[in-house]
Amino acid sequence: MTTQEKSTNQTKFRTDYKAPDYTVSSLYLEFDLKATQTRVLQKAQYHRVGANNELWLDGVNQTLLCINVNGLPFSDYEMSELGLTLKNLPAEFELHIETEIDPQNNTSLEGLYLSDGAYCTQCEAEGFRKITYFQDRPDVLTKYTVKVIADKAFTHLLSNGNKIESGELADGRHFSTWQDPYNKPSYLFALVAGDFDVLHDNFKTRSGRDVKLELFVDKGNLDKADHAMASLKRAMKWDEERFNLEYDLDIYMIVAVDFFNMGAMENKGLNVFNSKCVLANQATATDRDYHTIESIVGHEYFHNWTGNRVTCQDWFQLSLKEGLTVFRDQEFSSDIGSRALNRIDAVKVMRGPQFSEDAGPMAHPIRPEKVIEMNNFYTVTVYDKGSEVIRMMHTILGEENFQKGMQLYIERHDGTAATCDDFVKSMQDASNIDLSLFSKWYSQSGTPELAVEREFNDADKTLTLTVSQFTPATQDQSDKSPLHIPIALELISPEGKSQPLVIDGNKVERVINLTDARQKFIFENIAKDTSVVFLEDFSAPCKVKFEQSLAELITIVKYARSDFSKWDAMQRIMVDALKAGIDNGTQLNEEIVALFRYLLTSNVKDLALLSELLTLPSFDTVASDYHPIPVDAITEQLHAVKSFLATTLLSDIAARYQTLSENGDLDATSIATRALKGRLLDYLAAADWQDVESELETQFISDNMTNSLNALSASCENKRTSHESLLERFKDKWRHDVLVLDKWLALKGRLKGDNTTNAIRAMFESGEVDITNPNRVRALLMSYCMFNPQSFHARNGEGYRLLTDLLIKLDKINPQNAARLITPLLSFKRHTDERQLHVKAQLQRLADLPDLSPDLFEKVSNALNGA
Repeated sequence: MTTQEKSTNQTKFRTDYKAPDYTVSSLYLEFDLKATQTRVLQKAQYHRVGANNELWLDGVNQTLLCINVNGLPFSDYEMSELGLTLKNLPAEFELHIETEIDPQNNTSLEGLYLSDGAYCTQCEAEGFRKITYFQDRPDVLTKYTVKVIADKAFTHLLSNGNKIESGELADGRHFSTWQDPYNKPSYLFALVAGDFDVLHDNFKTRSGRDVKLELFVDKGNLDKADHAMASLKRAMKWDEERFNLEYDLDIYMIVAVDFFNMGAMENKGLNVFNSKCVLANQATATDRDYHTIESIVGHEYFHNWTGNRVTCQDWFQLSLKEGLTVFRDQEFSSDIGSRALNRIDAVKVMRGPQFSEDAGPMAHPIRPEKVIEMNNFYTVTVYDKGSEVIRMMHTILGEENFQKGMQLYIERHDGTAATCDDFVKSMQDASNIDLSLFSKWYSQSGTPELAVEREFNDADKTLTLTVSQFTPATQDQSDKSPLHIPIALELISPEGKSQPLVIDGNKVERVINLTDARQKFIFENIAKDTSVVFLEDFSAPCKVKFEQSLAELITIVKYARSDFSKWDAMQRIMVDALKAGIDNGTQLNEEIVALFRYLLTSNVKDLALLSELLTLPSFDTVASDYHPIPVDAITEQLHAVKSFLATTLLSDIAARYQTLSENGDLDATSIATRALKGRLLDYLAAADWQDVESELETQFISDNMTNSLNALSASCENKRTSHESLLERFKDKWRHDVLVLDKWLALKGRLKGDNTTNAIRAMFESGEVDITNPNRVRALLMSYCMFNPQSFHARNGEGYRLLTDLLIKLDKINPQNAARLITPLLSFKRHTDERQLHVKAQLQRLADLPDLSPDLFEKVSNALNGA
């Protein structure tokens, strides 16, 4: 065994990074595509840059046919199940390797595989080693030339870059050759071969270059491609205007496939997408789907510079590209849509899945220090908390300095593999603002907790806020340090007016900086009974302990300048009310009912925001304040409060509902109207409004999927007598559209009732749900595990047992998908002793499997070790 060879469950550490001993100046790949016997020829030019004359090449699940060095057969190598070590190599040489792989039986959906009749690839993070033997690491960059050979039934043969040659061959076969002019790592390689419909368009860059745009979809789906294409063009224009970044190739291609582990992949010039993140029309996609598609199309395009042109030195630096690009796609969505609603969406992810991850066995910084299976760190911490860290940097530096830093970062590192430290240094050098303390956000895990004390001095009209920070120990780190935390504030006078922030006679622009464990901030010329909007717009990913009265929070809901902060205050009001009911049996305060009535009857212009303000906190939001979690009490109280509000305010809800009309268009006003209609219809269904069944039917048969699904959801959520027949009619209507049926599966997973778990088990056992397709599995199973707490967390443990049974099967088929689906079991320590015992028994079942994948092994062992 060589020093570079790894056992499958061996931990890798960031500090062990070593630059490669060999670089690759060019790489030629030739694919002769056949379902079970695809031949891959590799020709690579190698140059030694280190002292070692041995070369480690990653490679798994393939048959080695031959190796040549400088044109001669080469036998001085050692092979293992994870790769090859070539020995006694010259300083420069040409390497030829020919291998054979089996795309048809590659159910992992990594490397090269068949997706519903089309060949496609997924190489990030370490899938290229399933294609050929190579240095499958992000810091080995080279120029690729790729020849694809296949039967003519595969009409489109695609790879990265520009097509330089194509032609016909004997025996009904043809070929295309592609050349990418830019150096890239192996994880950005892509190949697609299939028979598609194609949507053609073009984009003229700011410098006047014409770029061909091509979007490939399965036959018959061309009418669902327009929105994705329009989103791409908007993203290209926005990146030029906001970040001064222009596209660099002559063609940009997107291919939509149904079997895909991720949402999409940013392969240079040839993005491979999960079809659910591309296909949309008004009849089959909701307004939320349209928004998601726009966001993901933008995200993958923005990677062209933040991920492709500048890539990662190693996979521990993943947030360098993902955190930054999530920030960019969030800004894109906010600039062209509603900033408040996009911020609300982002914060829901942070306060739910991300805070939970911080508190669980897989806690890690946005730049992890150790890993067994790299796929396990495609997490909400790396992506979403990583984005929040970039957002805090933007808050501290301001837009102008942030853009200077971006330009310096690109200038310094274009065409190279960089680190998170490189990015921070560029930002610091461009702005002359010290970010050394701030950079600890990259290495420290956990969620900081801010405690706020308030004191008003009536004599000199000052308000003193004393802020303390504390980060609890996490499973991966016991010692924590103070962080640099930017805290955005608004002070609202008793009359509802925003007051200037003045400290020591100097006006402060919205943000104060907490850099010590405890600091005092004294604000001058402040009226008594001023309301404090603390952490406005969620300016840092922290939990806050700040005693604020109901009256103060109501003031914030009515008068805050930040729409996000209005929603945030409303959520706090309702969480406090729900907890009072759970803990003490307290009835809903009359002031809260009056606030709901005020919102229903006031002239709020943003109807989508109004819908969010009227939405009760989620189960997870309420549960985050409890240890252990009283599952049944929370679900019962949420139901009781919703029913009480719906019944008490029925006339106001019905009156507001009847004022709403829209024509099914995709403009912002229509989308917002549908959002509010859906929220109010849910309340009307809960209150048993006299006209609710006829209105549910009217909306259900709408040609607009948002309206139809809102009606179906309201009927199912409130267990209307019509819900079973509506579910069957929906299934029957859309039985030939798998993406729409995923919505049906998600609703089935959320159905309340004693038989839900058995029904889901039967759907998998009968084959009604294709366990090999990640979209189908996630639609049903994640809906059940994440949004049906009463069933999943049943006291007898049957929900945990169902998930584990399916994980055992999935681990043999697609380990990456299995590892993502195990998440609901990992936070078991937050539950009662009874439930903990059930979960630990299921985790032990997994741990006892003799051939558990590294993907699941890492998560299961971390969970059990922290028990």
